[in-house]
Amino acid sequence: MIHEVHGDILLTKAQAIAHGVAPGDHFTHGLALALREKYPAMAKDFRHYAHQCHPKPGELWEWGGTAGVRIFCLMTQDDETGRGGQPGPATEATVNHCLKRLRHELDTGEVKSLALPRLATGVGGLAWEGVFPLIRKHLGDSPVPVYVYTRYEAGVAANEPQ
Repeated sequence: MIHEVHGDILLTKAQAIAHGVAPGDHFTHGLALALREKYPAMAKDFRHYAHQCHPKPGELWEWGGTAGVRIFCLMTQDDETGRGGQPGPATEATVNHCLKRLRHELDTGEVKSLALPRLATGVGGLAWEGVFPLIRKHLGDSPVPVYVYTRYEAGVAANEPQ
């Protein structure tokens, strides 16, 4: 079931957080940066994975940290473009594929709750009106609670219903 909430996703009580990145992302903007700062080992492990496996848009990478936290990096964006190493834009097709893969992971039963931001609408550049219906399509009848952070409020814990 999807619950729209507002607050700081870093304060979530959900077991897992999913967010959009590019396949070779350096985690320098938005939620990716905040996650890199909170979990530096995750960013290091992602870079190692990206160098070894050369992931493509539409794929998913999962990281497990201490205390059972899990981070799903959804490759919603094209890989880096140009010399500045800036990620390319997201597409609804890659978001759709990532959400389908994420749903498969949720169906395994290992993750008990999930938090997501307004996926692919920051650096990814997509309109929320196009992304949210995809979230509903793939996660609306999820076996676990899904908390969608529709408005960011720094330092504020969201009211996440059970």
